[in-house]
Amino acid sequence: MSLYWETEHRGFRLGFTSAETGNLSLNLGEAGSAQDHRNRLAEYLGHTELKFLSQVHSADVLDASGVPVTESPTADAWISPDGSHPLAIMVADCLPVLFYAETAQHSPLTAAAHAGRPGLLAGVLENTVEQLREYGGESITAWIGPAACGDCYEVPEDMHAELTADRPALASTTSWGTPALNLRAEARAVLETAGADVVDISGCTIEDPTLFSHRASQQQGRPEGRLAGVIAPAAQ
Repeated sequence: MSLYWETEHRGFRLGFTSAETGNLSLNLGEAGSAQDHRNRLAEYLGHTELKFLSQVHSADVLDASGVPVTESPTADAWISPDGSHPLAIMVADCLPVLFYAETAQHSPLTAAAHAGRPGLLAGVLENTVEQLREYGGESITAWIGPAACGDCYEVPEDMHAELTADRPALASTTSWGTPALNLRAEARAVLETAGADVVDISGCTIEDPTLFSHRASQQQGRPEGRLAGVIAPAAQ
């Protein structure tokens, strides 16, 4: 197995999956197949299982400690205060964002966030950084994974005008000249304002057929599925 992008950072493996990894949502297609894909991904990362959330486009951030892998609590971001929990977040045009931080004593903290348009505007990324800092996190790094790009994420003109009035980084235009939103640029602006170092992993889910995209599945007939951003302790 290979991921769309992966790296190691201070004893942790980080990555973003591709369509080749398979659909990871239990709510799309056959749940058994999605669970098999999850199991293979976990094994590839050197773990028995990964933790997934039930995502609802909120700005809610949970502590992953004590959450059994058999449960999928409702939230759109979560933190491992000691870095011991292998975390996953699912997307299919929204932004997957992975976080690493250390305390003053050099203890690791990790997090993963799902930043779709509603959650991004509601503050899911600011809340994740705030929670990392409340746990003592310093020197925060955030990796923004593949998502719908500003050249493709078309929205109605009235929505564009309303949402970009106070968020200039969000404003964009599609490659065919209609109003669009640049979620990636807005996420970068939010994270940098919050004091995080940002690593931008390029890739447009709508343009790239090796990635799952909700919009492309509706407009182009591509297979429906969900990608994942994952951060987990590297296997010893």
